[in-house]
This record gives sequence, structure tokens and C-alpha cells, in this order.
Amino acid sequence: MMAPAPLAASIEVSPKQAIESPDLPGLFPPATRVYVTDLGSDGDETLVRAVRRLADLGYVAVPHLAARRAGARAAVQARIGALAERGGAREMLVIGGGPDRPAGDFATALDILETGFLDRFGYTDVAVAGHPETSSGFSADAAMRALRAKADFAARTDVRMRIVTQFGFDGPAFVAWAQGLAAEGVDLPVHLGVAGPAKLTTLLKYAMACGVGNSLSFLRKRALSFGALATQQSPEDVVAPVERHVQTHPDGPIRQIHVFAFGGLTGAAHWLRERGSW
Repeated sequence: MMAPAPLAASIEVSPKQAIESPDLPGLFPPATRVYVTDLGSDGDETLVRAVRRLADLGYVAVPHLAARRAGARAAVQARIGALAERGGAREMLVIGGGPDRPAGDFATALDILETGFLDRFGYTDVAVAGHPETSSGFSADAAMRALRAKADFAARTDVRMRIVTQFGFDGPAFVAWAQGLAAEGVDLPVHLGVAGPAKLTTLLKYAMACGVGNSLSFLRKRALSFGALATQQSPEDVVAPVERHVQTHPDGPIRQIHVFAFGGLTGAAHWLRERGSW
């Protein structure tokens, strides 16, 4: 059997990186989707500047919008409008995000979608979160119910919707989760989250912060190996089984990978170009 074709990839940056990084021009291929994280500490003007620079560099900027941190309805409408009209955004990742209790008028990503603001301001594509691993305070059943509700919204509105998952380190488990979506009534393309090349200590920090339980257990076992904490971890162990699966199941939901560049943007970009994803 021939080696599987490398999956295409999107990547994630912080607003600060989007605005200030001198490496960004030409670092990614033209029209690469570049997601801009919602850290909860950046105002609308910062996010607009981040999205605008990415668009001006020839990338497809995809800002995050976290429902439980989003605030009042009028503020959400203003942010969505500003990102489109002044930032040039035409895609958005809408997540629940943030604290357990809403800071404003929205408790879930679906609450944002139901406003119609994205359609009003000309957004053509919407990404929603997928959770192959359970996280604190959010059961697998609850996660799947939320995903079904979003898929139902996409079906009745004809919005182009995709699932972008949290990162993890168990490729076969992520494949099984994606393949099981159809049986749950979810028929959406999937972009699987992958941590880019980084030291194990860095990955442990982010896994703890994001509460990805199974991945955290995996990383802790790796950390017990002598010298492992200082070792650069390759994402190939995660991506390779995913690509082998896609080779034999080309009609399945998995379409590409989404890279969290915890070890730095240049290192992630080099890896993606070297392996042929870019």
C-alpha cells in the first residue's frame, strides 16, 4: 500500500502573535486558515487588528468567539460586525468557552448561532468545537448533545459548518470518535486538533490548562522516562494513524488537522512543510 497522503492543516495564533510577529509574512501558504484565539483579555480593537493583519497577509483569518465570555447581546453583535467589516473576517469559530457561569447573555455556542448575527454580517463558514476527550464539568454525553444541536442548526440553515477538535495525543481514539459521529446523527466535516512540535514540559502545561484528561495521563507516563521532559515531542505518532485511516476511509468525516503551535509558529510551520501538509 502506498504511503498515505499528508493531511492539509490549519494553525492557531494568539492575537499578539497575529499583530506583532515579524515571522508571519510568508510563513504559511496563501489562504491557510489561521485561527485567532479568544483569551478573554483582548478588546475588540485588538482582535480586529489581529484579523486584519492576517487577511492582509493573504491568510484566511478565523477568530474565536467564546459564548460565556462574550458579554451582552449588543456587544456580541458589535464584535461580530467589526471583525467582518473592518477585520475582513468571513469565518468564525464559535465555542462555549470561558467560565461555567456566563458573563453576559450567552451560555452556549448555539445561543450565538441562533442570533443570526453571523449571517447578517456575511460570514460564510462557521466552525464549532469538538471534544474527543471529556473535560472537567463537561461529560461526553453533554458534549455530544451539544454537537447534535449544532449539526441540526446547520441542517436547517444551510450554513457551512465544520468541527474543530481540542488537541490530543491518541490518534486512534480520535479517529474512533470521529467515525462514531454519524451514528450520533452528526454529519459534519472534522478537523482534528494536534499539538505541534514542542517539549514535553510545554505540552504538559497546556494539557493541564485545557483539562484533556486522557492526553494528560499519556503525557505523564512519557514524563517518567529518563530525560523525556527535555525532549522535543513529534506529532507524527498522533498524525500517522489518522492519515492511514483517511487513506482507507476517504469518505469519512476527517478532512484535515488543526495545529496548536505550543512549541512556536516557526517550528510548527517547518514541520508542516517538511511532512508535506503545506
